[in-house]
Amino acid sequence: MLIPAKVNLGLNIVSRRPDGYHNLETVFYPVPIYDEISISYVPSSDNIGKVELQLEGIEVLGKPEDNLVVRACNLLKADFPKLSSYDITLQLKKNIPTQAGMGGGSADASYTLLLINDTFQLRLTTEQLEAYALRLGADCPFFVRSTPAFATGIGEILSPIELDLRGMYMAIIKPEIAISTREAFSKVVPTTPEVCCRDIVMQPIETWRDRLKNDFEVSAFALYPELASIKQSLYDAGATYAAMSGSGSAMFGIFKEKPNINRAYILDL
Repeated sequence: MLIPAKVNLGLNIVSRRPDGYHNLETVFYPVPIYDEISISYVPSSDNIGKVELQLEGIEVLGKPEDNLVVRACNLLKADFPKLSSYDITLQLKKNIPTQAGMGGGSADASYTLLLINDTFQLRLTTEQLEAYALRLGADCPFFVRSTPAFATGIGEILSPIELDLRGMYMAIIKPEIAISTREAFSKVVPTTPEVCCRDIVMQPIETWRDRLKNDFEVSAFALYPELASIKQSLYDAGATYAAMSGSGSAMFGIFKEKPNINRAYILDL
């Protein structure tokens, strides 16, 4: 099963919540960089059911048992006892850059839910899968459908939008910079934008450059000037629009013609 990444088209932090989280507005757009996940299973000898994660590709930090893929599997095991009748092995090949703001870990978690639902015929609805996904992370529900959506709340309230960038190209540059999401939020001053990002992306892409903002860029660029330089280099290479995705550190540019940029992922949208 192929697992897409995402980028944020605009990201505005609009208010701080009483629970310590932040309300935001953003447009999630799926992009064709794919992790790959598969599953195998055998009857369990102890009716406890082991869950094993096998990783390849880009290095993933942390213990396998703490990975969101394993947590997603265990989440369903808790509610569906028949899963404990099997020792389950999940094979994950990582191609989506990590610590990039592209949702790779969240996508892996949601697609694990989809894969187990299909494999073991749990008959969970899309809405039920989204509810499970939310228990794993704020942006996980988006990946249950992986279609363009306007997100509010902490990223979990999704409204489909008719946005189609097919025929264009995207260049993604992921520098060796890791930005803590907690640190990124701590440096943003919440404010409601004059124009919602949902409304901006409905206008011609040529109008986005001066209007479609990612609020994390101000603090991220101050800490890591290389990110601002990468963004400018994307515009210098002919991007119609360029920005940081999420809280970073991946930078992306959208092009009308296929660009030739060193150290970039070049995608046909």
